[in-house]
Amino acid sequence: MKNEDQLIPVYTGSQVSVVLLKAKLEDIGIPAIIRNDFQSGIAAGFGVSTPNAVDLYIQERDLEQAEPILQNFKE
Repeated sequence: MKNEDQLIPVYTGSQVSVVLLKAKLEDIGIPAIIRNDFQSGIAAGFGVSTPNAVDLYIQERDLEQAEPILQNFKE
């Protein structure tokens, strides 16, 4: 059985671009989560990633609705 509540990564980029894309998705009712390992590493006292490797996740069930926004944003 497929778990449609599972979070899937849909975009990786700079903090600014990820925040912008998150806002576009939330405008059409798709909740999104930002994962920033670089900021987490700094807060913990060590760097584990690059500053431009910020990830955006959505629930798998929202992927079909999000596709047009994701494609347009990537272009």
